[in-house]
Amino acid sequence: MVHSLQGAAPAGKPKLLEQVRQLLRLRHYSLRTEEAYLAWIKRFILFHGKRHPAELAETHVSAFLSSLANQGQVAASTQNQALSALLFLYKQVLQQELAFIAGVVRVKRPPKLPVVLSRRKCALSSRNWMDDIV
Repeated sequence: MVHSLQGAAPAGKPKLLEQVRQLLRLRHYSLRTEEAYLAWIKRFILFHGKRHPAELAETHVSAFLSSLANQGQVAASTQNQALSALLFLYKQVLQQELAFIAGVVRVKRPPKLPVVLSRRKCALSSRNWMDDIV
C-alpha cells in the first residue's frame, strides 16, 4: 500500500525551495547568496499566510517590500536584496514575468558624509584630539 504525504510535491518534481536551490547552484551563485535568497523567499511565503508564490501577484510583492520598510525598519540594501530574491524566484524558477511593481515604500538611504575634511575642520579636530590627550 502506498501512502501519499499531504502537502508533498508530486513524484519527480522537487518542492519550490529545492527548485530555487538547484537553480542557484546551477547558475553558480555563492552559498551566502543562496542562503539569503532562500530566507527571503521563506519570509515572503510566511508573510502571505503560506500561499504559493505562483498564486500571488505584483501587489503582494509590493506589500511585502513595503512592510519591510514600514514595520521591518530595514536598510535600503536589505530591501534591495529581498527584491532581488523575489525577482529571481518569479523570473527564473516560476518563469513568470512581474509587471512593474508600483507603490513600494522605499527605504531612504542616509546622506553620505564627506570623506575629505577641509583644512579648518582638520585643524579643529586635531586641536580637540590634542585636548583629550593633555
